[in-house]
Order: sequence, then structure tokens, then C-alpha cells
Amino acid sequence: MVDNLLVIRGLNKHFGGIVATENVNLEVEKGLIHAIIGPNGAGKTTLIAQLSGQIRPDSGEIEFGGHDITGYSTARRAREGLARSFQITSVVMPMTLLQNVMLAVQGTSGHSFRFWAPVADDSEMEAAAMDSLAVVGLDDRADRIAANVSHGEQRQLEVAMALAMKPRMLLLDEPMAGMGKEEGAMMVETLNRLKGDMTILLVEHDMDAVFSLADRLSVLVNGHIIATDTVENIRNNAEVQKAYLGDSHA
Repeated sequence: MVDNLLVIRGLNKHFGGIVATENVNLEVEKGLIHAIIGPNGAGKTTLIAQLSGQIRPDSGEIEFGGHDITGYSTARRAREGLARSFQITSVVMPMTLLQNVMLAVQGTSGHSFRFWAPVADDSEMEAAAMDSLAVVGLDDRADRIAANVSHGEQRQLEVAMALAMKPRMLLLDEPMAGMGKEEGAMMVETLNRLKGDMTILLVEHDMDAVFSLADRLSVLVNGHIIATDTVENIRNNAEVQKAYLGDSHA
């Protein structure tokens, strides 16, 4: 029996005459990386924003972990274990990588937010933060100031911050945007390490990364999901090739 962590039914969002999402139905199985691809303007970011609670749908239902969360706030969805990486919180550039992740741990553990200095004194939170940094391969740079690490490392830091919140599912919107080849490869390696242990809904334009990471693929075009299948079947789908991938990906 398939164990779906996220189920979307008939999700609609229009901005005036612009269709962002229309009758979107989607199921994301627990423990898988499910990628959403599509051309610019297809509605991918709007869909992620509806799932995270930043944008309310006009109609439809979002079910997470067996509960209808359609009316939940962003904060309540995060408490339920649905985390949107890169938009949960911004990296605090003057702070170290460790201090940034400790802030995320602090918020999740129920502590009130304190001034930066006391944050650094909590050994339990520090250990939890180091664990998250280790997952993304940044534990050896924990003491570096965030402003002094590369763009790719800042992106990985944001993933560590999301993981520190102990989510059941990550919503990743273009995690490799602006990265070079080497940095992108590091992110792919990081996400591959999470495979099986973390459910991930991934929006990404780097098709090589998508094809190497995804267990399932959905194609969103003009607000509609035109296909959901395995990577191999999507690559060989004539309708998808015509709408988005092009002959070079056949």
C-alpha cells in the first residue's frame, strides 16, 4: 500500500485573468524525492507557496500526514513538519554557520528567541545544529561567518537550517539556482544523502540534477499537471517533450 505524505486535490489559484494553478492533483509518497518541472511561468513557485501557506488557494484541498491543512498558517504547517527551505528564514550573514542553525533548532525546540550570545552557550542545541551541518557537509566550517562562505555553501546552510526544524517533508524551490557546476554537484550529493529518510518535493530547472535525484516526476505547464510518472517514462513521453523537454532529452 502506497503511503502518501502529501495529497493535493483540485488546487486552483488565479491572479485576475492569469492562471497560476488549475485543478492540480498530486500525491507525494513518503520517503521519495518527487520533482516538479515545467517552463518559466508554469506555476511551480505559486504551487510551492500554496503548499507552504504563503498563498491561499482559491479552491481545492491540501492534505498532509492525513490531515487537511488547507486553512493552516505557514507557522502551523511548519509545526506539522512541512518546511519550505530558503524561505523559512534568511541566513544571518554576520553570524557563523553554527549560530544560524542553532537559531533554527532554538525555534523548533520551543525556546524563546534570545540574544545571540546566550544562543552559543547551549550545548544541547549546539550538538543538534552540528548534526544538521554534518548532513549537508558543512560541519567542518561551522565556525565560519556566513557572509564569508560561497553562495553554494549558503544554500546548503539553508537546507541545514530546514533540517534542524526536524520536518517530515521539505519543499525545495530551485535549490541550485545561481550555483556553478561544482556547487550544484555538492547539492545533488547532499539531497541524495537525504533520500529515503526525508520526503522532498523539489522544483528545479537543472534537468541533469532532476533526472539523477527524482523518484517521481510531475510536469506542470500553464498551471496544469500534464503528466506524473517515473523519470524514464517522463523522458520518453511525447507530450512532455513537446511541451517542455525538447527532443534533446528524448
